Amino acid sequence: MANQRLDKLDKQILRLIADDARIPFLEVARACNVSGAAIHQRIQKLTNIGILKGSQFIIDPEKIGYETCAYIGLNLRNPEHFDEVVEKLKGIPEVVECHYTTGDFDMFIKIYAVNNHHLLNIIHDKLQPLGLARSETIISFNSAIDRQLPIMDIPISDDDEE
Repeated sequence: MANQRLDKLDKQILRLIADDARIPFLEVARACNVSGAAIHQRIQKLTNIGILKGSQFIIDPEKIGYETCAYIGLNLRNPEHFDEVVEKLKGIPEVVECHYTTGDFDMFIKIYAVNNHHLLNIIHDKLQPLGLARSETIISFNSAIDRQLPIMDIPISDDDEE
């Protein structure tokens, strides 16, 4: 997808809603010194072109009993089965991310497990049957940084100035 050109107002809106997805459009409009309708139209435009992908509540996995976070590098026995493996990974609720990667692994996944025993069961019972040549698991002790990409260095259109 081509890089989208954003103007100063788009960037200001993105900063405000990235800080608080529940901020009312009228409050955004006041902060941007434009009408509520203008904000609504801009939000719709940003959604339609795929920059905004909705809003969501973020559940803290640890607070609901998932104490183990792990990243697992996967090498497939038959890399031509990527799409099939991804579809099967979608059926494993503990898998929360899957990335195609370069380097030592065909893909890299992030999973949450209740504890290390549960992690072992996921690897043995759910991942190994997918046709893995090998895997490597890295357990995360704690997330030091967990944030969205900051809205500050996005290119703006030539008509606007920062």
